[in-house]
Amino acid sequence: MSSEKFNKEQLLGTLMIELRNHSTLTIMFHQVIASQLGLNPTDHKCLEMILKNEPVTAGRIAEFTGLTTGAVTGVIDRLEKVGFVNRQQDPNDRRRIIIQVNKQKAEESIHPLLDPFAEQISNLLANYNAEQLEFLTKFFNEVNEVLDKETKKLHD
Repeated sequence: MSSEKFNKEQLLGTLMIELRNHSTLTIMFHQVIASQLGLNPTDHKCLEMILKNEPVTAGRIAEFTGLTTGAVTGVIDRLEKVGFVNRQQDPNDRRRIIIQVNKQKAEESIHPLLDPFAEQISNLLANYNAEQLEFLTKFFNEVNEVLDKETKKLHD
């Protein structure tokens, strides 16, 4: 076996370990953030999805997350109870309820927790050139596509 192949195999093994470590540390990081916000991790990540997609209905949240509509109702109830979201009737369809984020509460609560992390990641990324950043972006896009596809397969 050539040393190049051996090195590539070693690198692939190490990279797979680092991807698993990254996944675990990401989950643990968001668990701590959620706890600091008085939420559980699912509620925290649903809040993030609502922020990215608002205004949004409970049905859309269920589609994004794969949670049942009943579970999403519970998430919205808990987020509403702590003041992160509110329900509003859709002015165009009174049967629909739109979930909106209390932006002031989100900014006051979430930014102090996430901004130091974002700053450190920005500083880290500043060490990479444009070609390396393109590669990393492509890699993470592809990893995210695999995650999304495999998550959907497990839900079916």
